[in-house]
Amino acid sequence: MKNNLSEAHLHRPTFRVMGIIIAIGIVYGDIGTSPLYVMKAVLNALPHNHPEYIIGAVSCVIWTLTLQTSVKYILITLHADNEGEGGILSLFALVRKKYRWAYVIAAIGAATLLADGVITPSITVISAIEGLHNVYSSTPIVPIAIGVILVLFALQPFGTASLGRFFGAVMLGWFVMLGTFGLSRFVEYLPIAKAFNPIYAILFLKSSPQILIILGAIFLCTTGAEALYSDLGHCGLHNIQVSWIFVKITLILNYLGQGAWIITHPGRIVPNVNPFFEIIPSWFALPGVLMATFAAIIASQALISGSFTVITEAISLKLWPNIKIKYPTEFKGQMFIPGINYILMILCILIIYIFKSSSDMEAAYGLSISITMLMTTLLLFLYMQVKEIKLWRSIPITLCFLFIETGFLVANSMKFTHGGFITILIAGFIFFIMYIWYNGRRIKNRCITYEKIAPIIPVLNQLSCDIQVPKYATHLVYVTRAKYKTDIESKIIYSLINRQPKRADTYWFVYLLRSDEPYVFDYQVTTFVKEKIFRIDITSGFKLGFHVDDYLRKIVDKMEENGEVDLLSRYPSLRENHIRGDFRYVVVERIMRNNLCLPFFKRAILLIYTSIKRFVTSDTQILDLDPTNVTVESAPLVRKIET
Repeated sequence: MKNNLSEAHLHRPTFRVMGIIIAIGIVYGDIGTSPLYVMKAVLNALPHNHPEYIIGAVSCVIWTLTLQTSVKYILITLHADNEGEGGILSLFALVRKKYRWAYVIAAIGAATLLADGVITPSITVISAIEGLHNVYSSTPIVPIAIGVILVLFALQPFGTASLGRFFGAVMLGWFVMLGTFGLSRFVEYLPIAKAFNPIYAILFLKSSPQILIILGAIFLCTTGAEALYSDLGHCGLHNIQVSWIFVKITLILNYLGQGAWIITHPGRIVPNVNPFFEIIPSWFALPGVLMATFAAIIASQALISGSFTVITEAISLKLWPNIKIKYPTEFKGQMFIPGINYILMILCILIIYIFKSSSDMEAAYGLSISITMLMTTLLLFLYMQVKEIKLWRSIPITLCFLFIETGFLVANSMKFTHGGFITILIAGFIFFIMYIWYNGRRIKNRCITYEKIAPIIPVLNQLSCDIQVPKYATHLVYVTRAKYKTDIESKIIYSLINRQPKRADTYWFVYLLRSDEPYVFDYQVTTFVKEKIFRIDITSGFKLGFHVDDYLRKIVDKMEENGEVDLLSRYPSLRENHIRGDFRYVVVERIMRNNLCLPFFKRAILLIYTSIKRFVTSDTQILDLDPTNVTVESAPLVRKIET
């Protein structure tokens, strides 16, 4: 019997004005705040501010936005969606059945994306607060920036559904401000429009004596493109594509305006001057700083939420340890992961305290995200192979972006000794955890032995009727890892019959399958003995999580309506009052024994995996079971693996 309990799990965003405004608020926080520091970084990297150099630099920014953001992500990558969901791990989910080894690429990309999520809020917030120097020169930048970060992370446990509705309006105002003040400076020096000609970018790169340093600065204009792809599921393809037209126009106008101001005000170019705040009229200085601060907070919020999403998807794809995920609101997709939240908060504060200024952060920013983009390009090529796109199309597209991104990676590698090593260390640690968890779980699963369930069914049927054995529960539930309905783990048989015979009126074996689709949910019931022994196969989307207790109760309620099972207590006094019988779950944990025969490398992985598992959430919490109804048992890993 097969059923579907989902109730419109996925409501795809509609293409309308409100959807576009929401997309502007959610998707473009990171890339939308890049004008705060891009031209400042470029100006610090240029040997001098000759007009031809400035025009060439602005041309590089325009064409980086066009090739990387518009072409790669908006026109190509956004179409690689997993039931409407985007991001590097969703892309991996689309190819992993054919290219299982691609987990290494996905893990590297996800790790560097998470590492980028540490420095992005820091540089965005401190860049905005630095604008107060134009209003109040004695402003304590670092304490205020740390205060903003503390408040931002402290709000995460309460959810942001109530704030989310304002994000679109605030960011819409932000982009209008970017475009307006950029245009006002642009008209003061119209020759800056030559930057639209890619020849100026090419000539600039050929003639620049510090090309790698300058490329590293220019790359900052497109760092938010990967976050844009990750937010696909929140806003929808068409809303993102249409809103990008408006966003790109305002961004380019602002970059043109900053370039025009640099050319027309050579006497005001001093170390660490920020052209962004200089193009804002003095009468709007304070509102401009406040707008920048709000935009920075929104951008940071998007990256924090994105980090939660990446970790949740990594858990679903067996790339991250199972940890507790909370849902502070009823808004679909909102989640809160306490451990990740506070680790991010501490790291952001340390980044601000160590670097102290956006200029110093620029030296460390961009290295990790350039690696993420490279990994996305590789996975995109594999996706095109899955979709059977002709090689004469897929190879040139891939090589084009690999060439561009490799150039940016080489340029950003210059930042390694200037602080880039911090994000690489963070990314390396995250990748290490992912690699160990993925491979440790696979090694552990290979140590499980299975037996045919058919010979056990008559034994359980007789045990259920044997009144000399104390009743263990009315309904006894085991979560099984046997993907074939004909099999059952040896450890479950041992727990049921040998360890302590467990008499129950009804036996349930539940198999959980996490789907690569985000919101699918269905189940299939196999009846071994009518009204007594069942197996339920549950398929749950990777964004729904496992809530076994809740799922099972909904399923058995449906079965009771169909007359397939009796849920009332078997005790006469309770049955007469129509009281349901109790449910008891047994979780059998597998432990590593010294006599397990494995090669040194695999044994080391399994040992580290086991050590990590001790510090993460228990199976009871991951399966969302009521701990008062759970018995935890242990069974050794005893199977010897030939190598």
